[in-house]
Amino acid sequence: MAKKIVGYIKLQIPAAKANPSPPVGPALGQRGLNIMQFVKEFNAATQGMEPGTPTPVVITAYSDRTFSFITKTPPNTYFLLKAAKLEKGSQTPGKGGVVGRVTKSQLAEIAKVKMKDMNCDTEEAAVRMLAGSARAMGMSVVEG
Repeated sequence: MAKKIVGYIKLQIPAAKANPSPPVGPALGQRGLNIMQFVKEFNAATQGMEPGTPTPVVITAYSDRTFSFITKTPPNTYFLLKAAKLEKGSQTPGKGGVVGRVTKSQLAEIAKVKMKDMNCDTEEAAVRMLAGSARAMGMSVVEG
């Protein structure tokens, strides 16, 4: 018989840097899950990634106090800022003042990585979605 699911916990944790302090500890503690076991497993699973990369994770909590989790690809904004070599997006997007630029080829590369977690069927649609995100962050999208 399948285990009974009691809930899902969605967190964004830096790759290979999970620790029992907030937000991880309290989120897992209130469901009665083993915090240290999750921290060890998450850090092992994200070992190959660049340390500190924000990694969304969905933890499934079961009634017998066990859990399973899936990691997703880092957020679009992380990839866009990295491609444009920026620390953060514009404070006032859409009000003039471009903070950086990304090329269509950079967007295509990001789309390849993000495809499995994006809500679109074709790579072309993923590129258009990323271009919209870039413009919303105050970046210009240029050919190339």
